[in-house]
Amino acid sequence: MTELISNNDDSYDTTINIIGGLRDIGVVYKAIESYFAEGDSVEDLITSRNELNLRTERSQKRILKAIDVAFLEFFNQDHKDIFNNIFIRDDHLPERELVLLWQFSLLNSLFRNITLNVFVKHYFSGRTGFSKDDITGYLKEFLSLNKHLELKWSESTIQTISTKYLNLMTKLNFLEGARIKSFRHIKVSDESLVLFLYFAQLHDSKNKNILSNKLLSLSFVSSEDILERLKKISMKGFFNMNFNGVELNIELIQSYKGICDALYNRS
Repeated sequence: MTELISNNDDSYDTTINIIGGLRDIGVVYKAIESYFAEGDSVEDLITSRNELNLRTERSQKRILKAIDVAFLEFFNQDHKDIFNNIFIRDDHLPERELVLLWQFSLLNSLFRNITLNVFVKHYFSGRTGFSKDDITGYLKEFLSLNKHLELKWSESTIQTISTKYLNLMTKLNFLEGARIKSFRHIKVSDESLVLFLYFAQLHDSKNKNILSNKLLSLSFVSSEDILERLKKISMKGFFNMNFNGVELNIELIQSYKGICDALYNRS
């Protein structure tokens, strides 16, 4: 498995279809735990022990690769250690679903684009419903404006991506409902917002101005509230901040271990 990677914004694939087709998100949690467990591996989980009850070797390999590239590649050792600290403890954090969303957004351009340009925009618009048509419409426009990518996705592929995206966001508890999906309220604690800052800086490590970070809306804090939220949180000693009226520069000063410990030790 590749562990240290560089960000690539120009690569688009349909890993969403495989991850969104998993029977439940617990499969991903099991895979992450196996990845970090001494004497175990995701490959053993999926192939040797076949705990997912997959009938063919081809299916095993497809899912193994999808989980690998969606969640188990890391920009640096601290990034990997944060994942280790969050997912190996017995008391499961409610932020685990947010972490999976942030991680998949970091590693997969298509998932990131749909989440930023469709899901989050509709979430903040005040709409209660979210449909497959919202995604298919975006994808068709995206393809027409980015012909240089030569993706050549068929109508069937577009429909499948849209369906599997909805399935995944429902399994992650960001959507609810059967045929008609509606948004669930996404509550982001102070500690998880600090964790988000870490992921945002991984995406754009040279840019300290969080207001111009392309992932900002994935914090699920409105642009009207983000400055005041971060001002208050900065008093807890996680990061230094400087706001000049235009740029809000963030410098994380707490180690990954301090961030994870804070998540687990909230009163």
